[in-house]
Amino acid sequence: MTDEFLEYEKAHTRLTLREKIGQSFMPAAYINDTEEEIIKLEKLITKYCVGGLCFFHSRSSAATNFEGPKEVIYNENSLEVLKELIERYQKASKYPLLISIDAEWGLAMRIENTAQYPYALSLGAMPNQDELVYQVARSIGIDCRQAGIHWNFAPVVDINNDPDNPVIGYRSFGEDPEQVTRYGTAFYRGLKSAGILSSAKHFPGHGDTSTDSHLGLPLIDKSKEELYSNELSPFIELIRQGVDSVMVGHLAVPALSAGKMEASTISKNIINGFLRKELGFDGVVVSDALNMHAVSKNCQFTGELEWLAYNAGIDVLCYTLNVEEGIKTIEKMGSEKLIEDHFKRVWELKKQALRSMPAEGLIRPTSHESLMIKLAEESLSLVRGDEKQLSTFRQLPIEGLAIGDDQENAFFKNIHKVLPFNWFSCSASTPTGIDKKIKSSHLLMALYPPQMKPANNFGLSDPILELIGQLCHQKEVVLYVFGNPYVISHLPLDKFKSVWAVFQDFPEFEKNAAQHFLGEIEARGKLPVTIESI
Repeated sequence: MTDEFLEYEKAHTRLTLREKIGQSFMPAAYINDTEEEIIKLEKLITKYCVGGLCFFHSRSSAATNFEGPKEVIYNENSLEVLKELIERYQKASKYPLLISIDAEWGLAMRIENTAQYPYALSLGAMPNQDELVYQVARSIGIDCRQAGIHWNFAPVVDINNDPDNPVIGYRSFGEDPEQVTRYGTAFYRGLKSAGILSSAKHFPGHGDTSTDSHLGLPLIDKSKEELYSNELSPFIELIRQGVDSVMVGHLAVPALSAGKMEASTISKNIINGFLRKELGFDGVVVSDALNMHAVSKNCQFTGELEWLAYNAGIDVLCYTLNVEEGIKTIEKMGSEKLIEDHFKRVWELKKQALRSMPAEGLIRPTSHESLMIKLAEESLSLVRGDEKQLSTFRQLPIEGLAIGDDQENAFFKNIHKVLPFNWFSCSASTPTGIDKKIKSSHLLMALYPPQMKPANNFGLSDPILELIGQLCHQKEVVLYVFGNPYVISHLPLDKFKSVWAVFQDFPEFEKNAAQHFLGEIEARGKLPVTIESI
């Protein structure tokens, strides 16, 4: 496609009305799929002039199997397969496809053996580190470009006010609107510097709900004034900064939809009324995945959901399940002006993506390892106790207990190099009589919760939680948590000698935590969320 043809004025006259509608459709593509399904998608792209694809790991991956657990295949070559599929699908398309992915913490969110960066909540624990957040996002952006991806559906700028939030939680920078705004903006700038399109999500804010929109429609029952002071703050600033797109979540927000209990993604009041007119956003609006049950289960006929979202103001229909029926419904019911407005915005975004700098011209801010070390140093946070108590504790004869599935236990091993001690390990489900093995009255505990999401106590069994409570009552316990700090809400916080949030179980984070326990460094982070213990 020539630069001349990329200009809207040329494309406007050459694409048919149906092709223009097709440019708004972004079905899912799976990195690990059958040849039969790949061919089927190629034909769909060719026949209906699909505008883009959103890549997922597989049909049984976490983003797609919310209806029930399925076995997720492991493919160490997923990245190479992704690159091959992008090239193959591009060849099937009459016009270049916009290739998107969720890479909130790097391509590792979807692809094996790729660089993983800390979760947003980990970054949120670093006070006044906008530049480091920028460097993380730039590094992720470079990874995306080298893989052939144009559009990263990030940053998440939901303000997480609900500790039981089943779908945001660790994906949020925290509960402080100012911090989320600053770090969301820094993340956007980092992606932009790498030539990657961004998307502020999930408008108008998915943080203060305990309902998973994959399964049902969450209700945000707040006044407009409350929304302006909290949920909307990051979106308003990112719009001011020029963010490429806004992803609308499947949320009922009556204060913005004239009192209606309808999903934001199909609400004219919220998209065309509030987002476009009141907040002044004139960029691309993309839907959250249209396969999610909050919206997908409520339609009267196939293709209706695509029409309702499109008619409400959605420019890009992400993870649409009904391409053919959706296009035909929009062609039948949509005005030429509506179609043209959507097409122009999508085409301008596509032009921007295709004219971005090549991946080989990009310079990384630092090596991945160096960046991880710095992030570990800045995020380690005090939850309970103080450095002085820790200093006294490590002078005593101690034993260690690692709970969870960490095989290497770099935390204990790094401590052992300087301060020899005995330690034990058990899974997150079965104590296996570990309490009888521990003889010391002073216990260093390393907790590795199996899950980042709060379901089923973050993957910790009742017997394990009982064991932790028992040990806290019998001994002086210092706890380091390598995972979602919200797990601490299931523990007797006031019974611990001290508690420290490490957030990640990366080797660099474990080594940094070991240095902290040994008194070689101090904790610099600040917990970005409030923990209310049992």
